[in-house]
Amino acid sequence: MGIADGSGEILLLGLTPPRRSVSPDEAARIADVTLGRLDGLDLDGLVLYDIDDESDRNPEQRPFPYLPTMDPAVFHAEYLSAWERPVVVYRCVGKYPEAELTGWLRTVDADRVLTVFVGSSSSVKPVQTRLTRAQELREQLRPDLPLGAVTIPERYSARGDEHLRMLTKQERGCSFFISQVVYNVDATKSLVSDYFYACDERGVAPRPVVFTLSVCGSPKTLAFLQWLGVDVPRWLVNSLQRTPDPLTESYRQCLANARELIDFCRNLGIPFGFNVESVSIRKVEIDASVLLAKEIRTLLR
Repeated sequence: MGIADGSGEILLLGLTPPRRSVSPDEAARIADVTLGRLDGLDLDGLVLYDIDDESDRNPEQRPFPYLPTMDPAVFHAEYLSAWERPVVVYRCVGKYPEAELTGWLRTVDADRVLTVFVGSSSSVKPVQTRLTRAQELREQLRPDLPLGAVTIPERYSARGDEHLRMLTKQERGCSFFISQVVYNVDATKSLVSDYFYACDERGVAPRPVVFTLSVCGSPKTLAFLQWLGVDVPRWLVNSLQRTPDPLTESYRQCLANARELIDFCRNLGIPFGFNVESVSIRKVEIDASVLLAKEIRTLLR
C-alpha cells in the first residue's frame, strides 16, 4: 500500500467493528453487509477503529452512548478474511496488558495489516501499556509492521506544536499519519505546512498525511463530532443546524474540503490521502460516506 512506502494518493474507508455483545452469527452478518457495501469501491485499504471510553477527556454527556466494541484485530481476522486489500488496525494501547499486545505483535500478518497506536485519552486515565512502551515493543518485535499515528489539527490550533509531535512519532518508527475528522481546513493546512517545512529543516522525508472526512446528517451527529473535539467552524454549525438537509450540506462541504486539501498538498509536495468514515451508525450516513469515498476516488491520481 502506498501509505506504507510513502507513495501515491491514498483512499481508505474507516469502519467501527460490531458491538462486543453481538453473537458470532450477527458479527458474520454485519461483515457480509460491510463487504457488500465495499463492492465496487476502488479503495487502497480499510481502517478498523479501536473504540475506547473517552469520558475522562470530556465530562459532558456523550451524545451517542459508549458501547464496547469487538477487538478490531479479531473482527478482521475472523470475519473480514474475504477482504484482500490491506487493513489499518487501530490499537488503543492503554487497554491492553503488555503480554496481550506482545502476543498480537508476534502473530500479526504485516503483509495484510498496518497499525495505528493510540495513546490514552487523558493524563489521568489508568493505562496498562503506555504509548511509548508500545512503540518500543513494535520496534523490538516487529519492525516490519507499518506503524502509523494520529494527528489532531485542533491540538495544533490550541498548542502550536502538533507538527513537532508528529516528528517525534516519526523518529519512533511511525511511517504515516491519520488525522482526526477535518472540518477546519485552514488549521489543517497550517499544521501540514509546518510539518512539511520542519521535515525539510531536519533533512527527513515527510510521511503521508491521511485526512479523515466524515459526513454529518443530523444535529445529534454534529453534537457528537463536537464532543469528540472536532473543530466545526461556526458558520458551518449555523448552516448544519438550520438547513432541512444537513447530510447534503455536510457532504458538499466535505467534498470542497477534499478538493482544497488535494490542491494544497500537491502544490506543497507532501504525500497525502483520505480516510472517509461515518461517526454515526445510521444507514443513510454510512451510505453517504461510501458515496463520498467513491467521488473522492475520481479526484485522486
